[in-house]
Amino acid sequence: MTSQADGLHVIVFANEKGGTGKSTTAVHVAIALAAKGARVAALDLDHRQRTLGRYLDNRAVTMKRMGRPLPMPRHATHDGESHDRFFDLLGELGTGADFLVIDTPGRDDPFARLAVTNADTLVTPMNDSFVDFDLIGQVDPDDFKVTRPSFYSELIWESRKTRARADGSTIDWVVLRNRLQHIEARNMRRVSEAIQQLSRRVGFRVISGLSERVIYREMFPQGLTMLDSREFGEMGLSHVAARQELREMMTGLALPETPLAAPLVA
Repeated sequence: MTSQADGLHVIVFANEKGGTGKSTTAVHVAIALAAKGARVAALDLDHRQRTLGRYLDNRAVTMKRMGRPLPMPRHATHDGESHDRFFDLLGELGTGADFLVIDTPGRDDPFARLAVTNADTLVTPMNDSFVDFDLIGQVDPDDFKVTRPSFYSELIWESRKTRARADGSTIDWVVLRNRLQHIEARNMRRVSEAIQQLSRRVGFRVISGLSERVIYREMFPQGLTMLDSREFGEMGLSHVAARQELREMMTGLALPETPLAAPLVA
């Protein structure tokens, strides 16, 4: 699959650790792009939990109940077993799309590895803790300086080399720091310094993601996102703050513009 050749941009959300807000972020990115007028497709590779797929299924039910459309990506879920089905879905969903958003399981998975190799933008959400940081790098227990990249960073490095050999393209690796507000300040600073050290060593970008707010979990049954302001009625300060951080995250991802794209409105 050569996404750049046909104008398709593949965004893969991957992290072998669960609980980092990966699926929630993937859904919001997919719908934010669709809301701007881009043609978006989404593929859920986690056939067990199927969070992204269920989120969008819930959204379809809400649209039917309301009797009016919302920005909505085409989507499918892989069976977790068939290589042929995996590449068929990449081709089917990618045809006619500007963006293909792929959500992967929170564990080591062969199809997640294939997805990473096909990524134009690779997003790795992580919480601000050394438990999460251990996925991408190891630190000295005394001074918290980075001692070496982890196995996962080495895996991404190999995926980038594979992609470069295949079609000369690069994978833009973005580490997304989610859920920042509940971490003690000194620990947050240490994690931040370690991430910056490792980013210079392994070559990823660091941006802020979505904070852990109850509202994100509450929206799942209806398949709504922070962009569906008409469905909330009067918006509280938490909604406004969440919409702002979503806009800032989308800007930080630095995804390519499409001819129909329009700015995200407040």
